[in-house]
Amino acid sequence: MKKLLYLSLALTFFACKKNDQPSSELAKIVDEYYEEQLKLNPGSATANGDNRYNDQLNIDFTDSHRALVKSVLEKYQQSLSDLNRDDLNANDQITYDLLTRDIKLGLEGLTYPDNLTPLNQFYGFHLTFAQLGSGQVIQPFKTVKDYENWAKRMKKGVAYLDSSIVYFRKGMAQDYVLPRALVLKMIPQFTSFAVKDVKESTFYGPLKQFPASFSEADKKRFTTEYTAAIQNEVIPAYARVADFLQNEYLPKARTSTGISALKNGAAYYQYLIRVLTTTDKPADEIYQTGLSEVKRIRTEMEKTKNAVGFKGTLAEFFTHMKTDPKFYPYKTPAEVLAAFHAIHKKMEPSLKTMFGRVPKTPFEIRQTEAFRAASASAEYFQGSEDGTRPGIFYVPILDAKKFNLTSGMESLFLHEAIPGHHYQISLQQENSSLPKFRRFGGNSAYAEGWALYTESLGKELGLYTDPYQYMGALGDEIHRAIRLVVDAGMHSKNMTREEAIKYMMDNEPLSEEGTIAEIERYMAIPAQALSYKIGALKIREIRERLTKEMGPKFKLSDFHDEVLKDGNMPLDVLETKMNAWASSVK
Repeated sequence: MKKLLYLSLALTFFACKKNDQPSSELAKIVDEYYEEQLKLNPGSATANGDNRYNDQLNIDFTDSHRALVKSVLEKYQQSLSDLNRDDLNANDQITYDLLTRDIKLGLEGLTYPDNLTPLNQFYGFHLTFAQLGSGQVIQPFKTVKDYENWAKRMKKGVAYLDSSIVYFRKGMAQDYVLPRALVLKMIPQFTSFAVKDVKESTFYGPLKQFPASFSEADKKRFTTEYTAAIQNEVIPAYARVADFLQNEYLPKARTSTGISALKNGAAYYQYLIRVLTTTDKPADEIYQTGLSEVKRIRTEMEKTKNAVGFKGTLAEFFTHMKTDPKFYPYKTPAEVLAAFHAIHKKMEPSLKTMFGRVPKTPFEIRQTEAFRAASASAEYFQGSEDGTRPGIFYVPILDAKKFNLTSGMESLFLHEAIPGHHYQISLQQENSSLPKFRRFGGNSAYAEGWALYTESLGKELGLYTDPYQYMGALGDEIHRAIRLVVDAGMHSKNMTREEAIKYMMDNEPLSEEGTIAEIERYMAIPAQALSYKIGALKIREIRERLTKEMGPKFKLSDFHDEVLKDGNMPLDVLETKMNAWASSVK
């Protein structure tokens, strides 16, 4: 799926304006901008529940596509410059500044050759393509038109995969390549889709679940068309990329870890920090913050270890939690999913006291599909704005008997599901007063910062009563602090993959397999992992400060509603907004 462009900007927007009425000119610009972005990124339209472009797929890393993106961004940059910002009301100034920065970051991003590594093991179209084609996620398969749409998009997906080889080769020619460790993870991903029996293909899924309304003629037509496309086009495309990666690309892959090893890599990393944290924090400051937070959380872990009467070291306690059979109570995936449902039920009464506004979008808990479970983390898939597609909390369960009770199940649910991503994303999408580019966009620091902040609400929500679940929550928190150290370390301080793995395993109860997957994720998508802790620290800082300043006027449910009310925004904008809210409370 097309990467989001994340938004941030320092501004003051609560001064008196000449005009309190919304600007029709600005509304026209932002609406047209949003529509053009959907045409450029039809996969994003599908994700947003907009089905107009479900047959379309653009190869978003090609030089021609990037040139088109550049021309569109420059057009709207000019349109915005023709407006007088001072004439806009407060809300429109927010929109104006967010869009201005969105465009600025987009144009700057096009100056970096990240299109020369068009796929990776964590965030690659080859995985998204399979999800779409499975018929289980966001691509709809309810009508004849839906099936016709996918037939067209499926062929374009094949072209996307073949084009990735072209751009990987361009990267090889410029010594702009992925780390070897990541390539080794990608190869089995591709081979897993190159099945011999077409009926075993993930892409055959829609043929196993025809709607009851379909005629036998339609079923036969689509079965014939899809089978031929999967057998003769999709499977061979995956096989071609697998062969290319194994025999041509892998020998040229780099042994270095971070992107600072690439041309202009240091500048690119600082750019990604600006994009993903909505701050201008230098990499070294982030690294030092990480070290400080790791130290603080380890102290709390020591207290918890001592409270349960464990006599060994913290490292030995980690081992105890990973190896003691009593922490592995589950036998089936259904039991794991039931445990998450129980967490939700346990905290429901307290949720009502901490949130005045809750989403209308339905919510589900599902096991991650087998084809991507091995390399997937637990995650949230947004629902559609109209509620016809639920928000989904996906849990990878490779072996239920190896699913650890102390892994931080309660904190994980708070983060990925409720009141984390499901509340934040759904409420934003449901807010029709926001322009669409704000309803369906945003930055990682706000979104992931909010989700991590909600993990800290566990005790207030009646969770973390079990010290081992609390230890799991501390494990999740230190995990995000460690990210600051290893992400900044790998990409700005020459920390190696192996050093990063060791640092993470020394400081949290994570398996070696899980640690490797995490470190390789940060290698694949630099700076994204920074956003969690940076955002959460800011939201917590605002809450604690306003609690003191407002005294008895501070009501936590109102605070949470206000944080979420206007959707995703840069951290400094959020702080200014919350300060104004606090001043307005009588």
